[in-house]
Amino acid sequence: MIRPLALLTLLITVPAAAAETAQTAPASSSTTPMMNAHGETIEVSFKLYDPGTEVCVDYEKYGTFVGEGTDKYQYKVTNRKGLSAAVGEGVYPSNAVYKDPTYRMLVSKGKLAGTQWDYVNIEDQQLAFYKWATSHDTMAVQQYYTALALEKLGAVEQAIKAYHAVVVHFPTQVGWTVFRTPLYMGKLSIDRIHYLTRKHPELGIALKGAEIRTVNGWDFDTNNDVHHVSPGRLVKVDPSELKLKKTDLSKLKVTKTVGNDAVKLVRYENGHWQLLVDGKPYMAKAVAYSPSPVGKSPHEGYNLDSWMVTDLNGNGRIDGPLDAWVDTNGNNIQDPDEPTVGDFQLMKEMGVNTIRIYHHPMNKEILRTAYEQYGIRFILGDLLGMYAVGSGAEWFKGTDYTDPAQKEKMKESVRKLVNEHKDEPYVLMWMLGNESNYGEPGDPAKDKVGFGSQAKHQPEAHYGFINEVAKMIKEMDPDSIVGFSNGETVTIDVFGRLCPDVDVFGTNSYRGRTGFGQSLWKDAKEQTDKPVLITEYGCPAYYSGKSLEYAEGTQMDYHRGNWEDINANRAGSGEWGNAIGGVAFEFVDEWWKAGPPPKFSPFVHEAVGDFKANFPDGWMYEEWLGLTHQGDGSQSPYLRRLRKVYNYYKEAWNAD
Repeated sequence: MIRPLALLTLLITVPAAAAETAQTAPASSSTTPMMNAHGETIEVSFKLYDPGTEVCVDYEKYGTFVGEGTDKYQYKVTNRKGLSAAVGEGVYPSNAVYKDPTYRMLVSKGKLAGTQWDYVNIEDQQLAFYKWATSHDTMAVQQYYTALALEKLGAVEQAIKAYHAVVVHFPTQVGWTVFRTPLYMGKLSIDRIHYLTRKHPELGIALKGAEIRTVNGWDFDTNNDVHHVSPGRLVKVDPSELKLKKTDLSKLKVTKTVGNDAVKLVRYENGHWQLLVDGKPYMAKAVAYSPSPVGKSPHEGYNLDSWMVTDLNGNGRIDGPLDAWVDTNGNNIQDPDEPTVGDFQLMKEMGVNTIRIYHHPMNKEILRTAYEQYGIRFILGDLLGMYAVGSGAEWFKGTDYTDPAQKEKMKESVRKLVNEHKDEPYVLMWMLGNESNYGEPGDPAKDKVGFGSQAKHQPEAHYGFINEVAKMIKEMDPDSIVGFSNGETVTIDVFGRLCPDVDVFGTNSYRGRTGFGQSLWKDAKEQTDKPVLITEYGCPAYYSGKSLEYAEGTQMDYHRGNWEDINANRAGSGEWGNAIGGVAFEFVDEWWKAGPPPKFSPFVHEAVGDFKANFPDGWMYEEWLGLTHQGDGSQSPYLRRLRKVYNYYKEAWNAD
């Protein structure tokens, strides 16, 4: 999530209103404060007025499935009254919510005024449920957010039914992000059901046979989509069936190997991928690291990679990596019992084994120190023309992946990187790009900053060039591993078709607190058959209107859900087995990211929502993404305070 020239990385997310609330913080309330006839405040508890007569609805009893598994799919209701009784309140086509006494009371008290999008990122999810259940949005969108409210309220069985109703009735309807990228509500609903049934095996509910295959579904245009729908069935199963499946990899044949004895990828006969380092399984427990000093900004010429050489106190040691210290008592002073330890030591204690670096030049000596003294390896990157870096392109025109001169400049940049570091043992893999599939030119006349790249409008040329560069790296460093960092799974089909020489599918993904959904792992398996590295994921430690302690809890919960999902999809685990790790974004807060002066200052830790996204209060706060922070900024770049999420990883990553 690099931000040259105050760019905003395009995040494929559920719209702002879909931002979910953390499990560890009591953000979802099942009671609503109301005033009684005596002027006293009372709490109205949530209880479904009509939970329906069936937990696993037998849709065949109430209608007919037509064209299952094809693009002609349709469910025709023949007994609407019977189906309404079976599904219950909040699930299409039931109108029971209008008879609910609590709903009637809330309406009479004016508690449900305004638009439904005002009711998702609120504590009172009871209000959210009633508002969404009676809204008039696109039916798939309305049903999805009704289900989401039920989920947050703890009515998990009803939420599962509500999500399944999207798949049965409205599987091809689309919602939209704030960036006008499509959201396939049916696929999202299948992901939610699989998550909930895995999270709550005690319910003994499984979704069998559900799949929505969307031809042309990875671009930005929904007009060319062709959906093949199998709605599946909810069935009762023994809870033991819902436990994560484990596979003994030692009993499986290896069908493909990439790399060398030090670092290699292996694919087993069941299709699972594993990263091995020195012959041992290696999950990349990685962080993005750019400890920019408070007051420094790339808008004013500061080089974000300067941390590798900066020694502001002149003691002969690099500041952040080696001279950082922990402000344990929060007084912004280094007390006698707060020794200098350095970020590398803090990372080692946290369980970090990898750091992602986005672009060069790089200080080999500090990288060697990290590897030799702290056991940290590096994913070394070249932005490959994103943000106009390395191509020589004008910013507003952006890198042109059809221009031979620009392509040669980018290749020369990569040659320099590889030649300088290819024989170093600290190299885990090479990583090309950074969500450059989102790249589009700017337009100063329309106040459009752009991304310094034309890749979004040149997918064939863009991915073709990526593969060309990957082949070049293989010629220079034959046994190396090469990855590409995509933005989400957008245009993954083109990547899969045109990038056979790229070894790792990397993706920057910020889908929410419960992880990435089976669709990400499934799409990667089917479209690329490559191992997956989540090259960015994370969450801000700020929540509007809440204490910083509360916000840290929501941040920790978000990271926990993401890492658990990565871990659940590693080799030998689950169905897909293609996860090889993740890069938590980021190790320490950067104070310059809200935007350039004079509106925003790099001397101020801005608490302004940068854009709407799927985070705890519905907003991204880019200056608050750190697992650690810099206190009041007066002791930057040395002071660190460890957030709750740091301690979560310290336990989780060291236990594995």
